[in-house]
Amino acid sequence: MSTPETSTERHAVDAIRVIFGLGGLIALIVGILILVNPLKSGAIALQVTAVILAVYMVGAGVVSLGTAIFSKTLSGWSRTGNIVLGILYVIAGIVVMANLAASAAFLALFAAIAIGIMWLFEGIFALSTLKKSGNSAWTIIFAIISILAGFSLMLTPIWGAVYLWIFGGVSLVILGIIQIVRAFKVKAVEAE
Repeated sequence: MSTPETSTERHAVDAIRVIFGLGGLIALIVGILILVNPLKSGAIALQVTAVILAVYMVGAGVVSLGTAIFSKTLSGWSRTGNIVLGILYVIAGIVVMANLAASAAFLALFAAIAIGIMWLFEGIFALSTLKKSGNSAWTIIFAIISILAGFSLMLTPIWGAVYLWIFGGVSLVILGIIQIVRAFKVKAVEAE
């Protein structure tokens, strides 16, 4: 006979299995969609990101303007700064919303260049800590790959963004399958 504790534990395990299964299924579906048509799925994802960014900018602008107008504690310069910042945010949000395709392309370009710069610095940092590294061969290999990948992304950011997107799709498919398998492998609590 099961006790309330084992019944609760079974419900918890069942919930974990459902979460693993649904998460894995969502990752698998999104990964497949990315791999079937990487350019279209990437464009859609970037446009959705641009819309979110535009809505954030307009919202932040309205908050800054509201703060400037309704605050009783702001001095003249703070009030002026909030008004200018609010207007700039609102204008930027409107520009992004009006030019979604261009904004999406800029986001892809910016993300690829930013990742390239991070990889470049990561490789340089790895080389700078070479003496403190326990295994200098692996550190040198990592640094060289990181520096080359960083330069590659910075020199061809659009192609780099596409390859990163495809790699993300492959990763989602693999991780989705693993997560689905995990959902079936989680052991149910045995009644003692």
